[in-house]
Amino acid sequence: MKPELQENLQTVIEQGRLIQSFVNGISFEVYQSDEKTRLAVERCFEIIGEALNRAYKLDPETVDSITDYRKIISFRNILAHCYDSVEDRLVWGVIEESLPSLLSDVMNLMAI
Repeated sequence: MKPELQENLQTVIEQGRLIQSFVNGISFEVYQSDEKTRLAVERCFEIIGEALNRAYKLDPETVDSITDYRKIISFRNILAHCYDSVEDRLVWGVIEESLPSLLSDVMNLMAI
């Protein structure tokens, strides 16, 4: 695996784990009322989306094996460009439904 690809995939794992640590043990209501946590989570998702986009440019075939990577990149674009209309429920849904499989897919690629 190219070092640049590995770095980008490692970034995905690191940022995903950060998100998990930020929301560990809190409810959606707590998340929704905690501006620092919301902003931190959104920023981590922006970084994840950018890292996946860079990884795709380096090795599209490898990144194609990551579940919903295109949706995750699109989600990054929504967060970055439509920041004023992002629904907290949408972000929470991505945390609960997409983040675990993303991390699993990337860790499997890197054989972690």
